[in-house]
Amino acid sequence: MRYTQHALAAHSTKIAFRKEPSNTPSAQYDPQVAETVSSMLLDIEHNGLNAVRKYSRDLDRYEGDLEISAKTLSSSGERLPKDLREAIELGSERTRAFAAESRRHLTDFTFDTAPGVTCGVKYVPIGQVGAYLPAGRFPLTASAFMSVGVAKEAGVPHVSAATPPRPDGGPNDAVLYAAYRSGVDRAFLLGGVQALATLAFGLLDDAPASMIVGAGNAFVAEAKRQLFGRVAIDLPAGPSEVAIIADDSADPEIVAADLLGQAEHGPNSPAALITTSHELADNVAVAIDKQLETLSTAEIAGAAWRDYGSILVAADRETAAAMMDDLAPEHLELLTTDDDWYHDRLTNYGSIFIGEWSTVAYSDKGMAGTNHTLPTAGGAKHSAGLSVSRFVKPLTFQRVEKTATPAVATAVQVISDSEGMEAHSRTATYRLNRYRTTD
Repeated sequence: MRYTQHALAAHSTKIAFRKEPSNTPSAQYDPQVAETVSSMLLDIEHNGLNAVRKYSRDLDRYEGDLEISAKTLSSSGERLPKDLREAIELGSERTRAFAAESRRHLTDFTFDTAPGVTCGVKYVPIGQVGAYLPAGRFPLTASAFMSVGVAKEAGVPHVSAATPPRPDGGPNDAVLYAAYRSGVDRAFLLGGVQALATLAFGLLDDAPASMIVGAGNAFVAEAKRQLFGRVAIDLPAGPSEVAIIADDSADPEIVAADLLGQAEHGPNSPAALITTSHELADNVAVAIDKQLETLSTAEIAGAAWRDYGSILVAADRETAAAMMDDLAPEHLELLTTDDDWYHDRLTNYGSIFIGEWSTVAYSDKGMAGTNHTLPTAGGAKHSAGLSVSRFVKPLTFQRVEKTATPAVATAVQVISDSEGMEAHSRTATYRLNRYRTTD
């Protein structure tokens, strides 16, 4: 997430940095990571579960059963504190409810493009999905809501999940319970590249997955990139991002907290503020330093803010909107008196959070209902986040009646002949001749 030189030059007289990032986001492609992942995928493809078990032993220090039993899965909630269990249930319900409503708006339809020519779309769910559920330094409990739950609401008949073992050799029960509540069909205790390969190659399932989804570290992201084509993926993932547009009506403490809330994801997570107020810019900078003094994850969030954080002051709201659309952040918050004005005009973001009572964390933990698997690194300029629409295939069909043959076949013959594609032309002329010789 960074401003382009074109945007900086175009608005140079109307912007000023209160804080510039001291670093730029690292390239998502690392040749050494790519080489390691390629070697692992080839090894697993050739040697199957023997290679999977070797990597599980060497990388995760785990040698137990690779599949999590149905009993362990269904009882995972019993091993959680009551308030955590209820919060997971709430997040799962809301995310699935939003996904179900989204699916209802994807409706089959037919349309006559000409008399006797009917075209249409039929939405069909993907047959099998594999979901990776991170459980490392910060177990992302809500990931199952966004991947497993949304896939099931899309109508996917089989969803398997893989999650890495903890140091004690067992699964993270909160992550497991989130998967169970989201409707997962099978779950495997596997981490990293070997997990994605197992899902993609169908080494433990009855069939390979047609789509792989879920966040993870650089190796997981690279494995998804290399498997793309053989399987579908959700999105190429980079470090989590947040950007805020705020004016002098915003509370600097809230702005600072929301910036640090996403910077906490990792030491390379960008966080940006665009404001029309020099005073707010100064106050937010002070508030961030103060909050970092007592934040338990200051080592991570502080490094991210130091290296990748920015505060930009725009002369007016038009400039603020233009610079934000250039930034195209994963998460975008609006904390202004003109929230509706910005919402009507902004087009480049993964998901938007409107007003002082909204915050990215509400979506991160599944409490709003929208999906938190979103485009990063400027991807919001051309792509949207994960949703039920990604788990269904809009299959087109067409039916041409005899009466439409003269117009359709003649035009196809003319175009095909101009291209020199005689076989194409004949498919039309044979039908045209048949039309002329039959009643």
